[in-house]
Amino acid sequence: MRTLVARLDSDGDVLLAGPAVRAAAAAGEVVLLCGPSGVRAAELLPGVTRIVEWECPWIANPAPDVRPVDIEAVTALVRGIRADVALILTSFHQSPLPLALVLRLAGVPKIVARSVDYPGSLLDVRLRDDPDVPEAQRALEVARAAGFDVSDSRLAIIELPRTELSRPYVVVHPGASAPARTWSPDRWAKAVVALTAAGYRVVVTGGPAEADLTEHVAGACGTDLGGRTSFRELAGVLAGADAVVVGNTGPAHLAAAVGTPVVSLFAPVVPASRWAPHGKHVLLGDQNAPCRDSRARECPVPGHPCLDLVEPADVVAAVAQVITGVTS
Repeated sequence: MRTLVARLDSDGDVLLAGPAVRAAAAAGEVVLLCGPSGVRAAELLPGVTRIVEWECPWIANPAPDVRPVDIEAVTALVRGIRADVALILTSFHQSPLPLALVLRLAGVPKIVARSVDYPGSLLDVRLRDDPDVPEAQRALEVARAAGFDVSDSRLAIIELPRTELSRPYVVVHPGASAPARTWSPDRWAKAVVALTAAGYRVVVTGGPAEADLTEHVAGACGTDLGGRTSFRELAGVLAGADAVVVGNTGPAHLAAAVGTPVVSLFAPVVPASRWAPHGKHVLLGDQNAPCRDSRARECPVPGHPCLDLVEPADVVAAVAQVITGVTS
């Protein structure tokens, strides 16, 4: 059997699709259709036979133009995959139906997805949504509806590279693709100072575009690895850490996938019930703040109060809690 699994957004979303991918892989080949911002995570997922990259104009942000030639090209590409079944994995605010139309035109014989809207003949199996189901579980339920065994719900990635960092250390990852989903830079910098004063060695991580941010946050206390690791190497750094302090962004899920506990600075612009780290974690931030469920990329409330009312001392206490399991 050959299964096409589609998850067209970011690295964190693709990591949360991992259990569904493994369920399908237990029955045969898996071709993963993902967007450019999800390829790095796709390369780490066990069970993926082939990765097909496509920038989907109704998922990507910022969105590319919809061009007939691109839709014709991806339709032909999917036709050539010759999938027996397709799983379309989406978040609660995304519709699977445009992609289902493409897959139907490409001749995919069985298409399974969640859909709030009436799918007509576009879906063979339609699941309704549930507002309280974590994102990884939502994907697994799509796999179950397609007939796959979904007994393993853990996040996981392939074998990790060894990190040269000496242990112990705590990782602080201050960046996020949406500014509303992370702490303010000065707060992160103060947290590094507070963690160092509490006796922790702090390693600050980030992508190449975040080098200025990580340098500021690391200051004189932290070790700055901003822009110095690939996504796979970052996984190795996170795996060696005693804890990871991070906003609501892909590395939070990468930390969960390598089994490292997470202190999550979680803004309620999306629900924690769906997007909190899929493993041992402590959640910080006011989950009932006025920005709740707004899906805002930039904080709509002056002062970013949902997170900026969190104190560096709260982070130190949460790190101690996830490491030792003891509350202060």
